[in-house]
Amino acid sequence: MGEAPGLYIHVPFCVTKCPYCDFYSVTDFSAKDAWLHALQAEMDLYRHDFGPFETLYIGGGTPTMLSDRDLDDLFHGLHTHFSLCTDCEITIEANPDDITEDKLVFLRSLGVNRLSMGVQSFEENELRFLKRRHTAAGAEKALSLARKAGFTNFGIDLMYGLPGQTDEGWLKTLRTALAFEPTHLSCYELTFEETTALGKMKIAGQIASLTEEEGRGLFLLTSRFLQEHGFIHYEISNFARGDEYCSRHNRKYWRHAPYLGLGPAAHSFQHGVRWWNYRSIEQYCKAAKRGLKPVEGSETLSPGQLRLERLFLGLRTRDGVTMDDAFGESPSEMLLSQIRASGLATIRRNRIIPTVKGFLVADRLPLMFPD
Repeated sequence: MGEAPGLYIHVPFCVTKCPYCDFYSVTDFSAKDAWLHALQAEMDLYRHDFGPFETLYIGGGTPTMLSDRDLDDLFHGLHTHFSLCTDCEITIEANPDDITEDKLVFLRSLGVNRLSMGVQSFEENELRFLKRRHTAAGAEKALSLARKAGFTNFGIDLMYGLPGQTDEGWLKTLRTALAFEPTHLSCYELTFEETTALGKMKIAGQIASLTEEEGRGLFLLTSRFLQEHGFIHYEISNFARGDEYCSRHNRKYWRHAPYLGLGPAAHSFQHGVRWWNYRSIEQYCKAAKRGLKPVEGSETLSPGQLRLERLFLGLRTRDGVTMDDAFGESPSEMLLSQIRASGLATIRRNRIIPTVKGFLVADRLPLMFPD
C-alpha cells in the first residue's frame, strides 16, 4: 500500500504582485466568486479519485486575503467532497498584513493546524525593495498573534541574497525570526525569473544577482547557524526544529507520493502521471462550468523518467534515495568509496544521503550514478 495522498489548493489572488514571484496570481478580484464556484465543481469531479488525504496545503497567491465566509465555503466544500485523515496536517500560507487575532482564531476553528508566514525580511529597506505590503513591525506583530492564538506549529519564509544585504544583516534577520520560536524556517536565495519584474530589471542591467561564490557562502552560513540553533537542515531550503515539524505536505512532492492540486495552474501526480490545470482563471472557470476537469496538459512518465525524478527529488533532502534507485543493481565497492570520498553524500542504512555540501550541487548529484 502506497503513501497517502496530499491535497493542494491554489488561491490565485493577491492585492499586489511581488516583483520576484513567478507563481500564478492576479490582482483583479472580480472573478473571485466564479473561482470559488469553479473550485467546488472541480472538487466534485475528483471526489472518487483520491483520498483520504493526509495533508492539505492552501497556497497562492494570498489565501489569507479571503474573507471568513469565503474560507468557510472552501472548507465546507472540502469536507463535503473529500475525506481527511484524523491527523491531517492542514497548512495555510499567511501574509502578515492580513493577520488579525480574529482571523487566526477563525482559521483554527476551521481545523488549520500549521501556518506558513511569508515574512521574507525584518529589514524595512529590504521589504520596500521586495514591495511587500507589511512592515517589519507588522510581521513581528503577526508572529506574536500566531503564538497567542495557539499555533504551536508555524513556519517563517525568509529571503537572502538581496542587494546590499550583508552576512551580519542576514544573521540579524535569522535571529529576529528565532526570537518567535518558529518550528520551521524556509530560507530562499532571491532568484530572477525572466517573467518577473526583478528578472526584467536584471536583463536590463539594472540589478545584479549574487555570484556563485556569494550564494554558496550565504547558503553555508544559513545552514551552519540554524543547525547550531537546533534546526534540522532537511531539504535544500528548509529547516525544522525536529522531524515532527518537517513539512509533511512538501515531503510528498519530494518522495513522489500522490497529490492532487486544485485551482488555476495547480499540478497533480498519481500512478506515474502528472497533469496541470490552466494557468488562467478564465479558462479554469470555463472548463469547470462545462463539467470538465480544467486540465491543460499531462504527461505519463516512463520507469526511467520516474527513477530519474526520484533521484533529483530525493537528493534535495536528508532522506536521500535508496541504493536501488541510485544504482538499479549492487554497486561496486570502488564506486561507493568514490561517493564517500567526494564529501557530497554519505551512505547509511542502504540509502545515499546528501551532505550540506551535496545540497549545493543537488542538480548534479544524480550524474554520479549510472543510467
